[in-house]
Amino acid sequence: MNYQETVNWLFNQLPMYQTQGASAYKPNLDNTILLANYLNNPEKKLKTIHVAGTNGKGSTSSLLASVLQEAGYKVGLYTSPHLKDYRERIKINGKEITEEFVINFVSQHKTFFESHQLSFFEMTVGLAFEYFVQEKVDIAIIEVGMGGRLDSTNIITPLISVITNIGLDHTQFLGNTLEAIAYEKAGIIKPNIPVVLGEFTSETKPVFIKKAIETNSEKYFASDLIEEIYPSALLGDYQIQNRKTVMQTIRILQQQNEYIITEENIKNGFLNVIQNTGLAGRWQQLGENPTIICDTAHNKHGLSIVLKQLKKQKFKNLHIVLGVVNDKDLDEILPLFPKNAVYYFCSPKNLRGLHPEILKENAVKFGLKGKVYNSVSEAYKKAKEKSTANDFIYVGGSTFVIAEIL
Repeated sequence: MNYQETVNWLFNQLPMYQTQGASAYKPNLDNTILLANYLNNPEKKLKTIHVAGTNGKGSTSSLLASVLQEAGYKVGLYTSPHLKDYRERIKINGKEITEEFVINFVSQHKTFFESHQLSFFEMTVGLAFEYFVQEKVDIAIIEVGMGGRLDSTNIITPLISVITNIGLDHTQFLGNTLEAIAYEKAGIIKPNIPVVLGEFTSETKPVFIKKAIETNSEKYFASDLIEEIYPSALLGDYQIQNRKTVMQTIRILQQQNEYIITEENIKNGFLNVIQNTGLAGRWQQLGENPTIICDTAHNKHGLSIVLKQLKKQKFKNLHIVLGVVNDKDLDEILPLFPKNAVYYFCSPKNLRGLHPEILKENAVKFGLKGKVYNSVSEAYKKAKEKSTANDFIYVGGSTFVIAEIL
C-alpha cells in the first residue's frame, strides 16, 4: 500500500471515534496494553508529559513542546485530531512523521492489528510511541484523546500530569456531571507523579484532591502561580489560562532538574509556538478587510469563551459560518451564539456531520437566522462575497469545519 492507501485503511478498516462516534469507544485499556507488549513497550522508554482536559489540551501541549524545542531538545508531540493530514498527529520538533514510517509500521504489523481488532486510536498511539523511541526524542508531550482513565495514551508514566480544565463534553462516554468527567480526567494522575491543574470548579476540585491524596501526588493549581505570564502567538482569550498552566508545568520541570530551561526559552517558546509546532485553528486570523477568524472550539465550555471574545470585536456586520457534528447538544450551544449575525449553515464532510437543514431548524428557535449551504466551502465563499471591508466573519462549530477551509 502507498501512503494514501495506508491512511484509508487506518480510517476505514477499524472503528474510530472521530468518524463513528459511540461505536468506536472501548471501556478498557486491554488492547492498548496488548499492543504495547507486542511492540516491546516503547512507552517505558520515553520521558513524557501527559496532558488531559476538556479544552486547551492541544494549545497547552504545543506550548510545552515549543518551549522545550527553544531549550534545544528533540521533542515529540502527539495530538489529536488532525486538521488536514493524519501525520499532523505525530511530530518531532514540528516536523510530521514521514509517510514511509507510517506505511512501514502498518505494513509490518497489519496482521496483528486485524487479528486483535485494534481501533484506529490504539494503532495510532502505538505508532507514535514507536516513532518517538526510534527517533530517540529527549521528551514527548502526549495529549489525551478523550477522557483520561481509559484513554489509550494512559499507559505512560509521565514526569508530570497536566489537566487543563473540565467541561461537559463527550457525556455519553465520560458521564453527565462535572464530577464524573473530572474522575475520568483524573485517571491520568499516577502514583508519586506531580499533577498540574489548570482550572477547577467547586465540583471538580474535590475530585482532583482526592485522587492526588490516593496516589501521593503533589498537586499544583496553576491559578496559584503569581508571576508574569509571557505573551504568546496564540491570541484567543482562553489562551491566558493555558499559558499559566504551561508556566506552572515548566516550573516543576525546572525543579526536577531533568531539563535546562531558561526564561528566554520560555518567552521564545510562547512567541514561536505556531512556527515551532504548526498549531492551527485557535482564534486564527485568515484574512482582513473583512476580518476572518476561525476557531476549533466546539463544546459549551470552549464556545462560551470564544464567543465572548467575538462579542468584543468591532465590526459593521457579523457573518458566522457554522457547522457541527450530530452528537452535539444544540440546546446547550446554540444559545451562546449572537443573534445580531447572518448565519451560513453547513455540514462538514464527515459521517457525523449534522445536516445543515436540521442545524438551521434548531438555530431558528434561538433567534439565529441565515441560509443553508451544500458545503463548508460554499458557505465560506458566500460569506466572503456578502461581506464588506468593515465586516467580521467567524468560522466554527467543529474541528472538521475548520479543516475544510484551512
